[in-house]
Amino acid sequence: MPALRAVIFDLDGTLVDSLGDIATAMNHALVQHGLPPHPEDAYLLFVGEGVARLAQRATGGAAPALQGEVLATYHAYYDAHLFDRTRAYPGVVGVLQALQADGVRLGVLSNKSDDFVKRLASRLLPGVAFTAVYGERPGIPRKPDPTAALALAEELGVAPGACGFVGDTSVDMDTARAAGMYGVGVTWGFRTAAELHAHGARAVVFTAEGLLAALRDAGR
Repeated sequence: MPALRAVIFDLDGTLVDSLGDIATAMNHALVQHGLPPHPEDAYLLFVGEGVARLAQRATGGAAPALQGEVLATYHAYYDAHLFDRTRAYPGVVGVLQALQADGVRLGVLSNKSDDFVKRLASRLLPGVAFTAVYGERPGIPRKPDPTAALALAEELGVAPGACGFVGDTSVDMDTARAAGMYGVGVTWGFRTAAELHAHGARAVVFTAEGLLAALRDAGR
């Protein structure tokens, strides 16, 4: 494969540690609607496939109407508490800036609501000139469907084979494989190295320095 000319990053669990704020907001919504809250670690398996699936899992598959009410309460609370505990993971801004200095084009693709993704990236990843930052948008399939990833690669001006895809879950690795991109899994996020390997990660890394090296070495 050619050296990478662009890299697409997942957001939650990859660039920013948002688990605490997500868990707090959803537990608030559950309690407001008479449902039991969950330990924060439970959300490691609840997240990754969009907010509707988060609500479905957190409510234990409650009736759709109740899921919708919980989701509306969650959204309102999360909107007001987006930055309470969420921070960029150590070293990731440096990785992004180093890639940018190398001339690599950068993008973000998340299953999180588009508005939240843009706000988080803008505040927590300063000094990074992303070509595009996208979350979940109406009419566009969520990851692991490759549609959004392929459209973003086109916007970045690169063929899929010259594009890296970095994430922390099976959803991200499945997206990379389906889009024909170079999938790199990070282990500081929400899932395990075993899951990342099982879903076809071309490389699995444990540190920000390891991530930069893996992306620079791809295709060499």
